[in-house]
Amino acid sequence: MDVTLHLAQDPEADAFLGRSPLAPLIGMLLDQQVPMEWAFKGPWTIARRLGTDDLDAHEIAAQDPEAFAALLSQKPAVHRYPGAMAKRIQQLCQYLVEHYAGDPEAIWKDVDSGQELLKRLQELPGFGKQKAQIFLALLGKQLGVRPSGWREAAGPYGEPKAFRSVADITGPDSLTKVRAHKQELKAAAKAAKASGH
Repeated sequence: MDVTLHLAQDPEADAFLGRSPLAPLIGMLLDQQVPMEWAFKGPWTIARRLGTDDLDAHEIAAQDPEAFAALLSQKPAVHRYPGAMAKRIQQLCQYLVEHYAGDPEAIWKDVDSGQELLKRLQELPGFGKQKAQIFLALLGKQLGVRPSGWREAAGPYGEPKAFRSVADITGPDSLTKVRAHKQELKAAAKAAKASGH
């Protein structure tokens, strides 16, 4: 892996996302109830606070839970709910250690199909179907991981130029389009709720 993602909208954090296979997984895990940029800057912040150039699933899994939660809680906090997210990150890393010898890339290396990759992603702690599909789309669209049927397995997030999720963000213009799409969805949901449907 050595690409530059544009999800943190911060050059150093984005470069880190592109060279550390564990970083985008952790960013995806953090991407809820906070702005996307805040979530995807988290892995780089964690690495800096651990004093390392990369994130290691074994090292994170072995951290003392209270100390790791304190690390995420330092100002600026890595997430709005740093304690809960510290626990989730450690659960993810423990799962990677148990099932993939701590190697996040083993999730998608040598996978036969998009459906199999989706299944593997959905088995990760903290990854429901939508999060798994978005991450699958990110792998396919930006990280060159394209097993057969990956677009279909990613659902609507796999469509070319969909601008539905982080998978489509390659810079400020696409970020604006994804944000506009999310606003439209929220407005539609609000309108449906108001009309009683």
